[in-house]
Amino acid sequence: MEMSGEYRIPAPRETVWAALNDPEVLKACIPGCESLEKTSDTEMTAAVTTKVGPVKAKFTGAVTLSNIRPPEGYTISGEGKGGVAGFAKGGADVALEADGDATILRYTAKAQVGGKLAQLGARLIDSTAKKMADEFFGAFSARLGGGAAAAPAAPAAAPAATEEETFVERAEHAVAEVAHEAEKAEERLEVAAGKGVLGGPVTWGLIALAVVIVALWLFN
Repeated sequence: MEMSGEYRIPAPRETVWAALNDPEVLKACIPGCESLEKTSDTEMTAAVTTKVGPVKAKFTGAVTLSNIRPPEGYTISGEGKGGVAGFAKGGADVALEADGDATILRYTAKAQVGGKLAQLGARLIDSTAKKMADEFFGAFSARLGGGAAAAPAAPAAAPAATEEETFVERAEHAVAEVAHEAEKAEERLEVAAGKGVLGGPVTWGLIALAVVIVALWLFN
């Protein structure tokens, strides 16, 4: 996954820089952040609960700052683990540019995911990441005195999603939910089969097979 963005923060660059290095500010602005602690001048640990499609998990991990150039920017990298949901790791370059009394914040990020998250589809993961970025910068801007969501710095508006793209997004989300529910159903079937409920392993084995067939048909 790769993404980039620009935001105009209504605060001086030095103020924005200080806020980007303040654990309390970051914790208050990151969606789903339960804890964030600065363990050194260049390291932080965090716990965040988030939902991507049908998968909801609590991620714990650490981030490291490098290439630090106050108040111009830095590079942030890290990895988060969400148990059975999978993992996410990557990094981002953040740059701050003075714009009168305001600041233009630009970032480019790369990340990769594994486990159940990797099965959800790139479009769903990208849209969720972009939504979280917008929520973060909106809260960040308001906290620094903007009173409203941070405005994208790019003058041209992003093109509206076509009807086909919207349909594909809904389809990917629906397929991900079906796959998730099918997996949970199979787990319950295995438990019930082991206990000999409603006919024992043979009957439940046939039902499990039917569930898998339906899930495969939906995927195709």
